[in-house]
Amino acid sequence: MCGSAARALNSVSRAAFSWKPTGLPQQTLAVAVSRSGVGLHSGAKTTATLLPARAGEGRYFVVEGEETRVAAEVANAEAHSPLCTALRRGGARVRTVEHLLSAMEALGVDNCRVEVSGGDEIPLLDGSAQEWVMAIRGAGQCAAKDSSGQKLEKLAPEIHEPVYLQKSDCFIAALPSSRIRITYGIDFPKVPGIGCQRFATVLDANVYSSKIAPARTFCIFEEVEKLRSAGLIRGGSLENATVCSISGGWLNPPLRFEDEPCRHKILDLIGDFSLLAQNGNQGFPLAHVVAYKAGHALHTDFLRHLLGRSAVGQENLAEQC
Repeated sequence: MCGSAARALNSVSRAAFSWKPTGLPQQTLAVAVSRSGVGLHSGAKTTATLLPARAGEGRYFVVEGEETRVAAEVANAEAHSPLCTALRRGGARVRTVEHLLSAMEALGVDNCRVEVSGGDEIPLLDGSAQEWVMAIRGAGQCAAKDSSGQKLEKLAPEIHEPVYLQKSDCFIAALPSSRIRITYGIDFPKVPGIGCQRFATVLDANVYSSKIAPARTFCIFEEVEKLRSAGLIRGGSLENATVCSISGGWLNPPLRFEDEPCRHKILDLIGDFSLLAQNGNQGFPLAHVVAYKAGHALHTDFLRHLLGRSAVGQENLAEQC
């Protein structure tokens, strides 16, 4: 294991975070809502139906043909899932969950049953979380009740001391803060159209809906055929992703934001960090989260690290950057 990673792993104490009452009841959807579209990697047309769930049940997936519930928790996150976040429990698996979970976390949908049909992948829609925000707001939200008809107070993880995980120049840190803040940086020196970008923001439902949710996933044109030959991004197109060429710039302008790629990385981070949630409580910690050149695997491994479950080896870390 590299020295910096080893020091980070050894630095986490049991007092790094605790669960703080928010004074608010856990929420769920008022009515069911569905969206259909192609899966990013499979290319299959799938449907995700979001249904109200009881307080304390949290967010979970039920894939067509499988009886097992797959809870949206980091314990179920696959360690090696290229270019998306995948969850597995037993033989049940669901892929590309990050955009939907990002919207539910940011808008406070704490308890939700997600039924997936047509495949094992959440539909990509336009490549952002904007349509999920619209779906959730269209359905409305209400206080969730448990099997006894009681409401449960929502808890939030609060960071008490700095927590840090690094590989080479890729890192994530969480610092104590009175409110949720996110600072993210990316650097694509060989792709001038993207280059080096940084975006910083506080996080609440309105900020997320206007500044983060519309940011679409992106890829490098010269890498497309290699990825497809590896069985990935079969459902990707110019309609659901922004594509940038090393020599020719953006193939499907205009961008929704000048720094849309960096904002999309924050969208992914929120979805991945939502996996810290348990029993209908908040997932994203009350902290200032700073990330640079991270990705799905590093996001989820940071959560394992925070929980004291990480066993990160040098080869695993190398794949995450």
